[in-house]
Amino acid sequence: MEINITLFGQLITFAVFVWFTMKFVWPPLLKAMKEREQHIADGLAAAERGERSLELAQQKADKYLQQAKQHAAEIIEQANKRATQMAEESKQQIRQESERLLAIARADIQQEWQSAQQKLRAEVANLVITTTEKVLARSLDSGAQHALVKQSLEEI
Repeated sequence: MEINITLFGQLITFAVFVWFTMKFVWPPLLKAMKEREQHIADGLAAAERGERSLELAQQKADKYLQQAKQHAAEIIEQANKRATQMAEESKQQIRQESERLLAIARADIQQEWQSAQQKLRAEVANLVITTTEKVLARSLDSGAQHALVKQSLEEI
């Protein structure tokens, strides 16, 4: 192999090419690669933060959902208690009203009974007076008097 000037020219050209590449081409490529690497790392970190944030949000949502369920259960329990209380109050009012109506009915019955007794007494008194008038109007023997009293009692 013969070393000649062409080989030295190629060697110098190659060295200049390597120097030019390392001086002007390589740094921007390295810079672009580092920027790309940093961009990817930032994206991965943001994704991890997003996953953590999503996990925290899911935990908060579960917590709020649990609290909402508990609150709803409390509201339902209070509503059931209130409904039971209202039913008991209604029953009590119905009992009081029925007792009041029963007392009124009893008072009306008592009044009607007393009125009927007074009418009966008045009728009996009238019959006694009528019977006495009949007995006094004619003088009867004791058998006739008994028959007249019996007849008067049957009329009652």
